[in-house]
Amino acid sequence: MKHILTVLIFNAFLISCNSSDKAKTTTQETSTTEPTTESASKDINKNLKAIETDEDLVATALMAAPEKSRLTSKVIGYNMAGEFVTLKEGDNEFIVLADDPTKDGFNAACYHKNLEPFMARGRALRAEGKSAEEIFTIREEEMKSGKLKITPGSTLHIYYGPNTMYDPETAAVDGAQLRYVTYIPWATSETIGIPEAPTAPNHPWLMNAGTHRAHIMLSPLPKDKE
Repeated sequence: MKHILTVLIFNAFLISCNSSDKAKTTTQETSTTEPTTESASKDINKNLKAIETDEDLVATALMAAPEKSRLTSKVIGYNMAGEFVTLKEGDNEFIVLADDPTKDGFNAACYHKNLEPFMARGRALRAEGKSAEEIFTIREEEMKSGKLKITPGSTLHIYYGPNTMYDPETAAVDGAQLRYVTYIPWATSETIGIPEAPTAPNHPWLMNAGTHRAHIMLSPLPKDKE
């Protein structure tokens, strides 16, 4: 009898321990998964809308310009009707090229007005059906002859990303980031001391070295990787 009583007490103890362990495990799993669910909800509930009007094109394009210059920058590009127009007048030193709504992803650019003849020439040649290689060759010759000029140090600000949804309150495009192109015609690694290939993320490098289109590339890390 005493032996049977001992067995019953031991079994009751095991059942109690198993129940306690299960409850503890359930609590741990809940505390681990809840933050993930909350984070996912925040991502899903972003206040985003599609770029679907000319006003949307202007707002998102201006994100490529320095913040203090956005109100007075000129914006050009394709409107929603497919026409290349001036979307917004401006009177400062910047010209902003809006994203082309017919293309995948997002790509807007801002540059000094001194670069406009060079940029406009590229657009005109592209409209004639010239390939990228042909455009490069033609502008190279026109730079050598003096027909086209680029002021050394002129910089292109590019705001780009894979998505076309944006926050109407801030005009920030979802997932977009900035990179910079600083033109130094005919420069080489030997003349300016910058390598002709990237050595690490977020480091400058020289592209198209020795040509009219030589430029320093600088791609800051995305904010979530800084």
